[in-house]
Amino acid sequence: MRLLLDSDALIWHVLDDARLGPVPTAAIEAPDAEALVSVASLWEIAIKSAIGKLRVPGDLPARIEGLGFELLPITTAHAWQLRSLPHHHRDPFDRLLIAQAQLERLAIVSADDVFADYGVEVVWG
Repeated sequence: MRLLLDSDALIWHVLDDARLGPVPTAAIEAPDAEALVSVASLWEIAIKSAIGKLRVPGDLPARIEGLGFELLPITTAHAWQLRSLPHHHRDPFDRLLIAQAQLERLAIVSADDVFADYGVEVVWG
């Protein structure tokens, strides 16, 4: 299964935080799983970390690489897909993840229920 981790799921997985829960953890760690991290998530984490709203390890990119997660770049097609999304969600980073999941046919690992309103598969407990 191809999975796109949202920012919270990524951080919780990297830090082995129990908030991630057993269902998403099992999905990420499944032998056939392909875990992806959007550059949009790194952008969001970097901004929130820089303004003191979020504490993350300074070596987060290296940890992501060490876990074997693939980085998903933001393409023109991803950005343009935003035009067609209904406004169920106001967070611009999450909207970009939704567009990426739609175009790349990815399930999203997220505790955010609103993602399902966009017709993407959500992996959570």
